[in-house]
Amino acid sequence: MTLFSSLSGSAEENELIPLLLKRQAELNSLLEVTQAINRNSSASVLFEMLEVILKVHLKIGKMRLLVREREHFYLASKYGGEVENTKSLQQICQVVQQIKNIDHLSAHKDNLVNQYSHFVPVLHKNNMLAFVLIGDFDTKPELLSNDLNFMQTLINVIVVALENKKLFKERIQRERLVRDMELASEVQNMLVPARLPNNSKLQMSSMYLPNQNISGDYFDFIRLSEHEFLWCIADVSGKGISAALLMANLQASLRAWVSVEDDLMKVIEKMNQIVIRNTNGERFITFFLGRYNEQTRQMQYVNAGHNPPILIMQNKAIFLKQGTTMIGAFDELPFINMGSVHLEPDSLIFNYTDGLIESPDESVFIAEEELVHHLLINKHLSVQDINRTILSSIQASHRVKMNSDDVTMLTIKIS
Repeated sequence: MTLFSSLSGSAEENELIPLLLKRQAELNSLLEVTQAINRNSSASVLFEMLEVILKVHLKIGKMRLLVREREHFYLASKYGGEVENTKSLQQICQVVQQIKNIDHLSAHKDNLVNQYSHFVPVLHKNNMLAFVLIGDFDTKPELLSNDLNFMQTLINVIVVALENKKLFKERIQRERLVRDMELASEVQNMLVPARLPNNSKLQMSSMYLPNQNISGDYFDFIRLSEHEFLWCIADVSGKGISAALLMANLQASLRAWVSVEDDLMKVIEKMNQIVIRNTNGERFITFFLGRYNEQTRQMQYVNAGHNPPILIMQNKAIFLKQGTTMIGAFDELPFINMGSVHLEPDSLIFNYTDGLIESPDESVFIAEEELVHHLLINKHLSVQDINRTILSSIQASHRVKMNSDDVTMLTIKIS
């Protein structure tokens, strides 16, 4: 071996050793970041690690990392130089989003963009998840491509990991929501009476159509004695498990109070106090409460802001409006009245919620007079058929589905 070849070999080794050390540092950096991801480290920790790697290992003096959040990019990590204001950053985003590959920016025509030397994007299926702008980057020309590719790989690992974590959280939230809806549905199914009376003196039937599995509607039937019974129909504001739990509380409270209190007005006052206490005035309930004595044929009722049930008696319609305002809206009800009607044989009482007469998505609003018309021509039908016929008649005559809201009907025939 000649002296020249020996010196040449030593020079190559002297160049190769720093390069190998640089590659080893890059692999170590990737390993550390991957381990941090596996430990479920927060985004702030990962971005801090990224800054250290770019500053120490790649000798980058200025960096801006922008990450997509829906339709916009936010500044996730930064160091070096004066930080641009929000308007300038959004302008930079609009310009560089057109670039799909690693690119040199110093000669770019935009004065905001050309303050940086390079642009490094992170893409997924041609969609830009993030990008990094770097400046004050002094590296050897032969190492530039490798350094930029390493930077892209590193940022890709971090951004994809954070995106996966976000998607995982969203999936967990969706699963929790589904479970909440299932629980609410189970609660509601327990609230709805499993059986309604059907005998020679009294026939009762319901139709219960929740709009989204969980309804804000509620109805109940309570036998008070051998000759007296009570029923109610209500519409609770809101949906989901909170509405279902409020209805469960309402049912329990109602059943408790009607067992010890004969005055319907006092029962309504107690219901209002309970709802106010449980919801802090953030929820309200329209509520109709009726009681009938089969011996005296006397019906008493209080309507708390609900759609007035329609009493069909001797071919005439009576709207059961006497009562008060909705419960849960005021600490104390501003007024309260009780209605009283003596029911003749073959009386029909049609109770319903506003989903039957309002379908805002379809721009349809049914007048009470139309309901009266349907009831008068169908009153000879069974209570089950009255419910089905009225809904199908409205759907057919207006060519609508009437599914913008929950629909509940409770029809009572008293012989």
